[in-house]
Amino acid sequence: MRALLAVGLVVAGLTACAADADDRPVVVVSTNILGDVVEQVAGDEAEVVTLMKPDADPHSFEVSAREAGRMRGADLLVSNGLGLEEGLQQHLDAAADEGVTTFVAGDVVDVLDYADGDAAGTPDPHFWTDPARMVDVVEGLEAALLGIDGVDAEAVREQAGAYLEQVRAVDDELTAAFAAIPDEQRALVTNHHVFGYLAERYDFEVVGAVVPGGTTLAAPSASDLASLAEAIRETGVRAVFAESSSRDRLVQALAEESGLEVDVLELYTESLTAPGGGAEDYLTMMRVNAERIATGLS
Repeated sequence: MRALLAVGLVVAGLTACAADADDRPVVVVSTNILGDVVEQVAGDEAEVVTLMKPDADPHSFEVSAREAGRMRGADLLVSNGLGLEEGLQQHLDAAADEGVTTFVAGDVVDVLDYADGDAAGTPDPHFWTDPARMVDVVEGLEAALLGIDGVDAEAVREQAGAYLEQVRAVDDELTAAFAAIPDEQRALVTNHHVFGYLAERYDFEVVGAVVPGGTTLAAPSASDLASLAEAIRETGVRAVFAESSSRDRLVQALAEESGLEVDVLELYTESLTAPGGGAEDYLTMMRVNAERIATGLS
């Protein structure tokens, strides 16, 4: 009798574990900015696994063998594309070659090329700095998620619609925040070329970048710094911006090289932060950056 009772308890326990197991579709996402957006659209309809940790650099972060395995076993693999995930691209390609369904955000936006610097003429992957382009990304993600077996289509559509309203509201907020900046002061300098889309959307001039390319893995020469310092003197830029995921030593050096009183302000450009870090989600990141840009240049 006791043996039968013990067997019954074991079976009940196993049944409970099976019931508690997460059998939702798995969506694996490369960057944490896209990871946040996917979570907003998917809600509880999928398990969202974001590979890039908070405060990381999307150009250089890598994954473990276990994470690479999760990519190959995903129901949907979401990436930025356009050359952003330099340390991850081989795994993204391998998963696609094995038949994993993929969504590349860069494939659904109107892509800009870098205008100058070492990367001139190549695609700029930093489209998220323009919320209007992120509307296209959200709509594309909605369609991709609706193609996964096991999701509640009505729930995904409702969540996508609500989030689209928030993204459009942030676009309006940025337009209002930047309206106070005089035309002659609407100039941007940062660690590397990351603001091309924001500049086009809100009518800024990108004076230049400390690293004359589209990746943080490059390094500036002395002549690069001298040329950019001269441009700053000519335009009278009031502030330069250091990215939260990169050290600001080079930007500080540039401010000193220019011979002007130039503030160095930190922005969140390529990575979200951990909780309490100031940019825990995409919409907060955009609002904080807008406030700092408007304050620094006004």
